[in-house]
Amino acid sequence: MSAGIEIRIDDLSGEPTRALIAHHHAQMHANTPAESVHALDLDALCSPDVTVWSAWIDERIAGIAALKRLRDTHGAPSDRGELKSFRTADAFLGRGVARALLRHIVAEARAGGLSSLWLETGSDDGFIPARRLYAAEGFVECGPFDGYAEDPLSTFMTRTL
Repeated sequence: MSAGIEIRIDDLSGEPTRALIAHHHAQMHANTPAESVHALDLDALCSPDVTVWSAWIDERIAGIAALKRLRDTHGAPSDRGELKSFRTADAFLGRGVARALLRHIVAEARAGGLSSLWLETGSDDGFIPARRLYAAEGFVECGPFDGYAEDPLSTFMTRTL
């Protein structure tokens, strides 16, 4: 973990977390057509298949990220997970928050027996930093997965654990 960043499981009850989730959604919808926004809302983030972590610096929320356990074709939990709701608070951009969260989730997924991680992120220039981070951490581009469809505004990536 990066110095000064505390990462903890978040129950989504705190106002700082809720505000960052709301900001994330507002930004996604401001810059992307609704049919291409795949961010989970607060209710979906509260699903038993989803674990949310928040990152804190000096007791201020610095970022959030989630891991959704994917299901197999019969509806049972699979050994694959999807990264969701990655967001660094604007005040903490460039301080390693997203990388710390990503590395934490990779370690947690591996410890939880998952064999691979998957994600969907944007394909326009605003998502270049995210795509670079994922690639630097071992993710490679792939096709749509788990019900996603081809979309010129989406980039799909995966990583074997």
